[in-house]
Amino acid sequence: MTEFGYFLSCEEFGPADLVAQARMAQDAGFRSLWISDHFHPWNEAQGQSPFVWSVIGALSQAVRLPVETAVTCPTVRLHPALVAQAAATSQLLLEGRFRLGLGSGEALNEHVLGDPWPSAGVRLEMLEEAVEVIRLLFTGETVTHRGRYYTVENARIYSLPDTPPPLDVSAFGPRAADLASRIADGLVTTAPDADLIARFRVRDPARPVYAATKVCWAESRTEAVRTAHRIWPTEHLPGELNQILPTPAHFEQASTLVTEETVAAGVACGPDPEEHVRHLRRFVDAGVDRLHIGQIGPEQRRFFDFYRKDVLPLLDGAS
Repeated sequence: MTEFGYFLSCEEFGPADLVAQARMAQDAGFRSLWISDHFHPWNEAQGQSPFVWSVIGALSQAVRLPVETAVTCPTVRLHPALVAQAAATSQLLLEGRFRLGLGSGEALNEHVLGDPWPSAGVRLEMLEEAVEVIRLLFTGETVTHRGRYYTVENARIYSLPDTPPPLDVSAFGPRAADLASRIADGLVTTAPDADLIARFRVRDPARPVYAATKVCWAESRTEAVRTAHRIWPTEHLPGELNQILPTPAHFEQASTLVTEETVAAGVACGPDPEEHVRHLRRFVDAGVDRLHIGQIGPEQRRFFDFYRKDVLPLLDGAS
């Protein structure tokens, strides 16, 4: 049975707004929270990017929902030892309700310290070693590690929960799905791709799959499409552009290729609950265990009212 959570967008909202949305999500009946981990927004229309670990600390005191990063890149901008410490603290604050979502990242966020942006294959190798380092530190032992990409010397996490947070890995293609199947406790995805999910589960059909999607409620479908196109055209860029473009300005340039028609075909928009249900059921049918839904734009309170009254009841059989 699929559960439904809410996707907090650090690219689009500041820290106080994110905490307020988390409270509204809890009141509306959502069961968990995803939160993005970015240094930059994708474009200027989004316009925010608070430090995710500070926001998670605030969430731990505001709501009782599980929280997961979607996703943290532990390879370039942040060393895996620091990610391990941040995740351990988050697990303590959330009293065991934290999951660490990990991925190979995007140049948009990871190039900011001047490091070169590796090829996709190298990024996956780095991610695999980073997961190894994080798991070693989660043992509570003093760790010295000298690997191909990372060095850790006499490091120990002292504030460590009894149960470390599970590590979920993001995958958008077969090679990443194979890596996730080998090293992760769960899969993170944004696509209702049954084949990808089956590939991940080949070693263990019981491992969970967590996904997210964005929708846009507005008083009219036309208004919703315009809002989604203005704020999140980047979701519809083809190929590897999301991984290799380095700045919001580059994303704005590339997004001129994305039409309102493209957005309308790919995003549940407007006030019709049936459209939203059809969109969400694609993820349910693909085998997703927990789906996080993010509302695009400023109409957050009315979105939560709409989902509480009109959408989530129609999905009761899936939740």
